[in-house]
Amino acid sequence: MSINAKEIIARRIAKELKDGDVVNLGIGLPTMVANFLPKGVQVVLQSENGFVGLGNTPDKGLEDVDVVNAGAQFVTINDGAAYFDSAMSFGIIRGGHVDVTVLGALEVDENGSLANYMIPGKMIPGMGGAMDLVSGAKKVIIGMIHSAKGNPKILKECTLPLTAVCGVDLIVTEMAVIEVTENGLVLKELAPGININDILRETDAHLTIDDNLKTMDIL
Repeated sequence: MSINAKEIIARRIAKELKDGDVVNLGIGLPTMVANFLPKGVQVVLQSENGFVGLGNTPDKGLEDVDVVNAGAQFVTINDGAAYFDSAMSFGIIRGGHVDVTVLGALEVDENGSLANYMIPGKMIPGMGGAMDLVSGAKKVIIGMIHSAKGNPKILKECTLPLTAVCGVDLIVTEMAVIEVTENGLVLKELAPGININDILRETDAHLTIDDNLKTMDIL
C-alpha cells in the first residue's frame, strides 16, 4: 500500500484520539484525520465556524454547499450534530471543552512554542482560531511535514511570529512522532524506513532519543 506523507501523518494522529473525545481539526492537513479514525473510536468533531458532530469528507457529487468546515471544505454531519454561532463555538474552545486540537504549523521549537501564521500583509491566511485553540484545548497535536524544501521546521527557537508559547504537546510528521516534555523534545517513534540519522539531519532542535523508540503504526 502506497501512502503519501500527509496521509501518514493523518493516520498516525488518528490513533491518538480516544472514544468520546471532543476534537477540533485545524485547516488543511489536520482535516484528513477524520477519515482515519480507528474502528470503535467515536469522537465529536468541533469546527470553530459553528458545528459539533462533523463527519468525514463526503463522496464526490454528494457535497452539501451549505455544510463546510472552518477551511471551507465540504464535510458531512453525523446524527446528533448541532449548529451554532461563533460566540458559542469559541465559548466551547475557551471554556476548556475541547479535549484535543490538531493544528498545522510552520515552525515548532524545542520548548513547544508554535508559529503557524505568517507576517500580516503576505498572501497567506492568518492565525484563525489557533491562538484560542492552543490555550483552550487540553491536548495540542501538531501535524506537519517535517521540513520545508530541506529547511527544518522543528527548531531550537521559532523565527516567525508566535501563535503560542510552550503550548504544544505532541508533534507528528511523516518521519517521526516527537513528544514535548519539560526537559525538551523526545523522539518516540520513527516512520517505517526512517532512521535516527535521517531525523537528526532534518531537525534543528535538540532531540532526546526515547529508550523505547518504536516504529510508527500507520495502518
